Amino acid sequence: MSDYTVRAARAADIRGIHALLEPLVERRILLGKDLAILYGAVQEFVVAEVDGRLVGCGALHVMWEDLGEVRTLLVRDEFLHLGIGRAIVEELELRARELGLTRLFCLTFETGFFTRRGFEPIGEHIVDPDVYSQLLRSGDAGVEEFLDLAHVKPNTLGNTRMIKHLV
Repeated sequence: MSDYTVRAARAADIRGIHALLEPLVERRILLGKDLAILYGAVQEFVVAEVDGRLVGCGALHVMWEDLGEVRTLLVRDEFLHLGIGRAIVEELELRARELGLTRLFCLTFETGFFTRRGFEPIGEHIVDPDVYSQLLRSGDAGVEEFLDLAHVKPNTLGNTRMIKHLV
């Protein structure tokens, strides 16, 4: 295998990101995202390439002044266990630090992977009541999953809510 590169996503990558997502959406591992949503979030994404082919992606979504979420992290099955997922998360963490974030959230089935990256499972109420009430107004599904709202429970079954404190 050739070396891989991790770089900021461009608008021209969005259809490729969408194609990467589809098998995981079909297996009910990730929720589907419309192209319009992906284009609107292109600046949140990084992609991994091997020989010019997209093999992985991940996104950093800012949720609050100190809090971000690692979203839509995936690597093609044939490129797993080569360090690509780790490199994507490291790039997202770098971006989070540059933005002044001190905590990163994720919702995942892959608890071992995220534990090795310093994430820990979280319980209830990890933001103060005022921040909670502000976040309730976001209308963002990821924020609703972070808050563990009842109406998103079907999306989160089997997933673990995890957080990492950045140093």
